[in-house]
Amino acid sequence: MKKVLILLAITFLNVNVFAQANWKVDPYHSSLNFNISHSGISIVNGKFMEYTGNLTTNGEALEGVNVDFTVKVTSINTNVENRDNHLRSADFFEVEKYPEMTFKSTKILATGKPEQYLLYGDLTIKDVTKPVIFDVYYGGTAKSDQGEKLGLKAKTTINRFDYNINYDPTAAGIGKDVNIVVHLQFAKQ
Repeated sequence: MKKVLILLAITFLNVNVFAQANWKVDPYHSSLNFNISHSGISIVNGKFMEYTGNLTTNGEALEGVNVDFTVKVTSINTNVENRDNHLRSADFFEVEKYPEMTFKSTKILATGKPEQYLLYGDLTIKDVTKPVIFDVYYGGTAKSDQGEKLGLKAKTTINRFDYNINYDPTAAGIGKDVNIVVHLQFAKQ
């Protein structure tokens, strides 16, 4: 009986080890987007063009997932060159001093709704790290000639003042809340 229990324990451990998978973001099928109000009457959309991201899954769906993301802030793009240059300046992101922003997950919880999760983590912008929660929608996985892919959408809202982005401190021209929506496809490694 003791040998059977040991054999079952070893089998269980091996299944868990093999269930772990590493994924790398596919920038050709992903986008990191944001929007913010302008003058209280319209919205400015933007995105970041250069980033890397890794995801580690443990088993099915997103239970026990770990996410690690790095964004090159110099790659900000709002389709207006003068505005993009201003956003890179000391008024906003100070890209020469803080060239990257990062996100590292701390935990993920299922919401009880199919394929929906809350992803907790630490977002670092400039010299500030704050906890954030993303609403995550898991799109599932698909296999093709190019390998296995995993898709998800994540969104959250942050207050830019929390990250020392203090230009227009009254928020009369540029809103304080930044809506972030990311569409991600990961390739299994």
